[in-house]
Order: sequence, then structure tokens, then C-alpha cells
Amino acid sequence: MVAIALMALMLLPLVTIIVRKFFHGGLDEAAALQQHLVLIIGLLGGMFAARDRRLLSLSTLTNFLKGRWQEFARIFSSGFAAGITGFLCVAAIQLVEVQKIGGKILAYGIPLWIIQLIMPIGFGVIALRLAWHSADAWRGRLIGLLIAGAMMFVGFHPPVTPENIVLPGMILLLLAVVLGAPIFVMLGGAALILFWGKDVPIASISQTHYSMVTNPTLPTVPLFTLAGYFLAEGGASNRLIRVFHALLGQLRGGPAIVAVIACAFFTSFTGASGVTILALGGLLMPVLLKAGYSERSTLGLLTGSGGLGLLFPPSLPLIIFAIVASSNAKDAGVTIEKMFLGGLGPGLLLVSMAIWLGIRMGPKETGPRPKFNAAEALRAVWEAKWELALPAVALIALFGGFATPVEAAAVTAFYAFFVETFIYRDFKGVSEIPRVMAECGLLVGGVLLILGVALGFTNYLVDAEIPTNAVTWVQGAVHSKYTFLLALNLCLLLVGCVMDMFSAIMVVVPIIVPLGIAYGIDPIHLGIIFLTNMELGLLTPTAGINIFLSSYRFGKPVLQVSRAVVPMQCVIIVGLLLITYIPPLTTFLPHWLDRRPTIAKGINLSSTVVPLNNRPSPYIASP
Repeated sequence: MVAIALMALMLLPLVTIIVRKFFHGGLDEAAALQQHLVLIIGLLGGMFAARDRRLLSLSTLTNFLKGRWQEFARIFSSGFAAGITGFLCVAAIQLVEVQKIGGKILAYGIPLWIIQLIMPIGFGVIALRLAWHSADAWRGRLIGLLIAGAMMFVGFHPPVTPENIVLPGMILLLLAVVLGAPIFVMLGGAALILFWGKDVPIASISQTHYSMVTNPTLPTVPLFTLAGYFLAEGGASNRLIRVFHALLGQLRGGPAIVAVIACAFFTSFTGASGVTILALGGLLMPVLLKAGYSERSTLGLLTGSGGLGLLFPPSLPLIIFAIVASSNAKDAGVTIEKMFLGGLGPGLLLVSMAIWLGIRMGPKETGPRPKFNAAEALRAVWEAKWELALPAVALIALFGGFATPVEAAAVTAFYAFFVETFIYRDFKGVSEIPRVMAECGLLVGGVLLILGVALGFTNYLVDAEIPTNAVTWVQGAVHSKYTFLLALNLCLLLVGCVMDMFSAIMVVVPIIVPLGIAYGIDPIHLGIIFLTNMELGLLTPTAGINIFLSSYRFGKPVLQVSRAVVPMQCVIIVGLLLITYIPPLTTFLPHWLDRRPTIAKGINLSSTVVPLNNRPSPYIASP
């Protein structure tokens, strides 16, 4: 099902381009279908991720617990998560009932509430699967189910006034998250508990989830991610590493240069640095060890390089930041195109510094370097020419003036699909394509669950005037722009230690964007500072997913990996300071785009990010 939805999402924009080009028209209702396909993909992917125990979660204490304590942690966290998800299911049912009464039509005569049914179905299935995975035996599963049932009973029949539920509810939520509950439960649970305290209908959370996931620009997320998955699951990794090795392997520190560039290339398209570590780690580790790099240096370099591509287009965090920031800085001109251009300079800086570190960590040369083999380089480039053209395809489609960002993402995904399937024939059978799409759907589903429920929590912060109060307080306490930037980096470093990147974008960005504007900081510059801090957060031993994935991939203890990445952490910190205090590194290219208004003659690309605040009030009445 998720493969069918992803295929439809990829083909619809392509058909729209063809109809507009050759028939001078368009598919008026195609955009609505694309947006709601994302809703379907997100919930289906979340259901499958829950089935396979692959919902995104923070690093937890369960890694250090043993025996009955570990069993208790699993039962409690899963049961509590099932209870929160059950409330989200009820909230979605209330939303569907309201929409059914309204009778709104989505497209081609399809009632909107029919499509929205995926929300209560999805959350209901996820809740049941969380309860099922609370233990391996029926006794533990029953306890987990009882925890979820008790939570729902107390929620709908509170023994005390709603405001008295907030503090104990938040404490239990924090405990569940620390013990292993998924990230979406943390954010959705916080929104539920805070709304209960304000006596606000919980259907508002489903309304904000729906408005976030059906944002007109959000289809770019699954489409660019799908392009990356076609590369990662095909033979692109071998071909590209061969190219980089043939061109750069004879240089001093050549293997390290190859590793850094290959990791950055893959991460920019998959949008997930962990995928890069899993896909390329097994190929690059032997190359570096054979070249004389120590195991510790190799481990640190590969783990740290996994996140370097997050500032290069078409990286997923750049897109999500543009969507969220545009809703909080409507007149600041935050677009996907500008975020893509803004990330190029800082991204190249970090890659260059990582290459320098790789060269420094390399063994001393004791003999002549291998000579450049022009014939091998030409053969490698020729064999990988279609994959090397992928960044150009994405950027030409985006900036060429004939496609919106969603259509450019569809062109990129289809190109990667066609190249890997029909030119290189990396997928041996028809069944391989749905498998790759299902893997992509799992990642996208986990991310979209977080984004959707996080918007409810964000709305609470906005309605409580926390961003406004923060601006007033900070301006009164900090008078220097440069002092503010230093304090901002310190705060974001702490955020990166306790929160994953996608949650941080949804929760923190609405607060810091108004602050940045108050101090005259370009929102694009602010975005790159923010994402660089989050990139550093990938290497922290608390929420740093790259630490744990590297430990899993290479079979090394978490503490050993944590020590190995310290040099790379230092490099990124230095790069972060340069990015922070030298704004032209980020702003030069976006400002150049502003000076070139005719770059997109046919389509107004800058208007394609629709602010999230252009939506109905989240406080809808429950039936």
C-alpha cells in the first residue's frame, strides 16, 4: 500500500508537468491529491514502522538496564505510548466526524472525510502494535494494555480537575520517553496533557496534524527521500566510491577524502545520516583500514561524516526548516530554494574541514603515492555518469523555471528510479521496487508522525505567547547581536543533546525565528546555524542517533564510538563558529537569487512554501 501511494505521489506531478507543457493547462485537483497522499504515506509508514519496532525514539536508559528492570521499562514505556496513541486515535475520530458533517469534497467527488479516515485507523493500529510489543509474553502484553486502558479511563473520567493532571502527566510522559517511548509520543503526549490542562478539545491536535502533513510543499520530503533510497538500495554506492577513489585516491589522505565526499553525497539525498552509515560503512571501513588508518580514526571519521550532507540540497531538514520558518516569518522570504542555496557554502566549509581532519589523522607516508590512472578514472566516471548527473537534474528542475519544488522532487525521484531500474538494472525483480519504497515509507512515516503531532505542541507554545515573551525577555537581557548569537549556539547545543532534529525544528524554530528577526539576523542564516547545531547533536551520546547506528553497524561499544567522534565534534564546532560570525558564507547565494527575479519565468517558486498559519483555528469544537 505504501509503495502504491509513493508511486502515485511520484507520477502525479510528472503528469501535471506534461499537461501544462503540451496542453497549456493543468490538473487543477492534482495538488490536493498529492497533499493527501502524503497523509496516507505518513500513517501507513507509521503503522509499518510500529510493526517492525522502528518508530524513531531518543536514546534511552534501556541500553543500560538489565533483567527485570529492562522488562519493566519496556512494558511501561510501550503501554504509556499505546495510551497516548489511543487518545490521538480518539482525537482523529472527532475530527473525521466534524468533517463528515461539513460534507467537504477533496477532489473528483471524493469526500474529504473518507481520506481522513486513515488518521484514526493509523493511530489505532499503531496503539495496538505498541501494546503488543510491550513484552514477548502475554502477561507483559496484558499489563501494557492495562496501562493504556487505565490512562484513557483517567483521561475521559478525571478524578481531579484538568489542571491538576498536567504536572503528574508530564512527569510520567518524561519517564516513558526516557525508558524508550517513541518521539512522536513525547510531543503528542505533551500537547494532549497541556490541552487537557486548558480544557481544550483534543480534536485540535488532529486538526493541526492534518494541516501540517497536507502542507502543499511537504510532498518534497518523501519524494527526495525516495530518490535517495533508490541510490542507497541500488549499486550506486559501489560506483560512486569507485569514481571518488579513482579521482582522489592518489592524493594525500585520499581514502579519507573519498569517505567524506561519498558520505556527504548520500546523506544529501537520503536526508538521513543513519542510512548513509548503514549503506556505506561496510564499504568504506575496509578501505580506510587498508590505507593504514587506525580503527578509532576510521570509526570517528565515518560516524562524523554521516551528517555532513544535511546542509546540501535536497536535504530533508532544509526543506522542513523552510516550511516551518515560513509560517513564523511570513515576510522574511524563507523558501526551499533559498535554504538550498544558503546551505551550499557552509556545507562545503564543513566538508573541507572534515577532509583536513581526515588527512591529519592518516598514517605517515612511507612510500610513493599511487599514480593517477586516467583510464580507470574515465571508466569509473563513465560507468557512474547517470548517478553523477542526479544533483544537476534536481537543481535544473528546481531552478529551471518549469517546475515547482514538488514537481522538481518528483522529477528527481523518477530519474533515480529509472536509472537504477532500467539503465543499471540493480533491482533484480519487480518485487524489489515495492521493497525499496516500503523502506522509504518507514522512514518517512516516522518523520511525518513527529512533524504532525509536534505542530499541536507548537500551537500551544504560540497561543501561550511564549515566542513573544521570549523576544521581549531576551532583548531586555542581551543587547549585542553577537552575544545573542553566542548564547543561541550554546542553547542549541543543549537542544541537540536532548532532542532529535525533526522535533527540534517543529518546537524550537517558532521560538528562535522571531528572536533572530528582532536582532536583524537573516532567517536563512539563522536556519543554517540551527541545522549545523543539530548536525552536531547527531554525535552526542544522548540523542545522537549516529552514535548508536555506528555502534550497531560496526559492532563497537557506544562509549568507544563516542570517544572516537570527539575530533569530528571539535571540527564541527569550529565550523559552526565560522558559519555564525561570517554571514556571507550563508547569505551570498540567497541574496544573489533575490537579485535574479527572472530565474523562474514560468512559475513563482518563491510562493510555493505555504505558511502553516494559513489554516483554521486549531481549537475546533468537538462533536
